[in-house]
Amino acid sequence: MDNARATRLVETALRCYPARWRRRHGAEAAELAALLIEDGTPASSIACSYLAGAAREWLTSRPAPRLAAAACALLVAACSLGLSAGLLASAAPARAASTSQARDRTHCRTDTPAAVAGVTPATSRPQAIIWGAGHGRSC
Repeated sequence: MDNARATRLVETALRCYPARWRRRHGAEAAELAALLIEDGTPASSIACSYLAGAAREWLTSRPAPRLAAAACALLVAACSLGLSAGLLASAAPARAASTSQARDRTHCRTDTPAAVAGVTPATSRPQAIIWGAGHGRSC
């Protein structure tokens, strides 16, 4: 096949691509095809490959710009909420480990005789905590 005819065959195959693809990749694809034809690759093989690529481009759907922007906004919102929740969760154990509760345990008492004596044998029943008036903390 002569060079002009091979070039026309490849250009015809390239015209099957969507316009947005041709604007972005058309010149490069034509140059690549010309180099492949010079190296001995049959133009019909290149054209067939380009036709398969054009069919793929037409069949794969591209999300609309508004849809992509909405998906991006949702992703950013989800990440920021997750980050906020993570920061709040990591701050909660620090408040729970406060030393102020350890000093205020003198107001709590138990009702078991072993606990009153300061001994807690393994056979004694569980201790029941009696709350002091209005302190709002567990002992």
